[in-house]
Amino acid sequence: MTLLVTSSSEINRVAAPALPFAPNNYEQMYQDQLNNVLRLYFNRLDAILGQLLTDAEILPALTVYTVATLPSAVSSGVGARSFVSNALAPVFGSTVVTGGAVVTPVYSDGTNWKVG
Repeated sequence: MTLLVTSSSEINRVAAPALPFAPNNYEQMYQDQLNNVLRLYFNRLDAILGQLLTDAEILPALTVYTVATLPSAVSSGVGARSFVSNALAPVFGSTVVTGGAVVTPVYSDGTNWKVG
């Protein structure tokens, strides 16, 4: 199960409800009003969360770098993935080289960025 929340999602626009002020003495009407406000608020949250749940794998967008601006392959870790926009004659599995105009996916082997 995957959750997808972006800055434009409705969940970012859900405001906490304005709860009614409690009277000095217990009143059933106040308690009913409070329960209704909270019920509506949590029903809305449940509905939004239900729309966000999916069984599909949603991949995050990857940043496109130039070879020179790629983060360190060592600190990115084995298996990190990205794209470069200026690869020179990329060959699958070879270390990516700058100097061209080919957009290609790259991955970190823990030491270097490799084409693939």
